[in-house]
Amino acid sequence: MVWIDPRRPGQAQILVVLHQEGSSPGRVGLVLQQMGYALDIRRPPLGDSLPQTLADHAGAVIFGGPMSANDPDEFVKREIDWISVPLKEDKPFLGICLGAQMLVKHLGGEVRANDGGFAEIGYYPLRATPAGAELLDWPCQVYQWHREGFSLPSGAALLATGEEYPNQAIRVGEKAYGVQFHAELTFAMLNRWTTRGHARLALHGAQERRRHIEGRYLYDPAVRQWLADFLDLWVGPAHKSRGAG
Repeated sequence: MVWIDPRRPGQAQILVVLHQEGSSPGRVGLVLQQMGYALDIRRPPLGDSLPQTLADHAGAVIFGGPMSANDPDEFVKREIDWISVPLKEDKPFLGICLGAQMLVKHLGGEVRANDGGFAEIGYYPLRATPAGAELLDWPCQVYQWHREGFSLPSGAALLATGEEYPNQAIRVGEKAYGVQFHAELTFAMLNRWTTRGHARLALHGAQERRRHIEGRYLYDPAVRQWLADFLDLWVGPAHKSRGAG
């Protein structure tokens, strides 16, 4: 089912790609709505199609999911191929976790676990590169939920790095970004992920649930500010967007 956020005539919209029936765009969706955008939400694993052009959208976000960008499922391959649309049309694109890994695969890069099989599940350090620091102030700790990372594809700029997975945020051209971490996380999402996905907390490198909650109180204010600043840089308020339907 294709669900479109109630949209006023002429209101700009953002394409939001999710991968589970109960998934939410979280705080990214909330902030984009506060910026004046409607959300056009599609779930390809449930049969939703993706548009052949973004002429009617101000930008697109592909979120995370339990699958891998290396999976053979047809919808995974189609999404990776579809990323050519925002890149060719020079529309703002953001890939989060799986979405970032799909961007890298589209560009010919590699997605895999690190040599130690380390799973980042919880809060982990983040450090801006000089290129990243020129754009924004970055938080020192971010929330992660992954056991694969991505290489730095040719032509991409590295904006932020981590200890176990060095490629944490990239930019391709002026408008396409990929981030490994989950700035969209709300407290309700944290509780849901650590409850339904509790088995993953036993993976090598994962943090116990208590540390997830403690980290939320310690680090989330900086993450929340970063997200607001980033989305303003990425797409800007709806009234300033160009080429939107």
